[in-house]
Amino acid sequence: MPGVPYVRGWAQSRRSADALAAQLTAVGMEADFPGLTANVNVSGDGLVRLGIVRPEAVLILAELIVSGLAAETPTQSEMLPHEARCTRPHTSAA
Repeated sequence: MPGVPYVRGWAQSRRSADALAAQLTAVGMEADFPGLTANVNVSGDGLVRLGIVRPEAVLILAELIVSGLAAETPTQSEMLPHEARCTRPHTSAA
């Protein structure tokens, strides 16, 4: 579409696709994502396409993501008492 800044979105998606490709290579999964590419939508937003991927490869990728998030998130015993209180859901009868 005329006037849509596609280059910025594509550049962002290219950097993200390259970063993901590097991480997949680091864990030996680069061959599982041969269709990994950068792209943009009609609004100029960057997109990373994974391509056609085997279900087993997606399951492994999901497990790696969950493991990484778990490693970054402190457990209740690692938090200060005040921080632990702040993570409780707030319920009010208002």
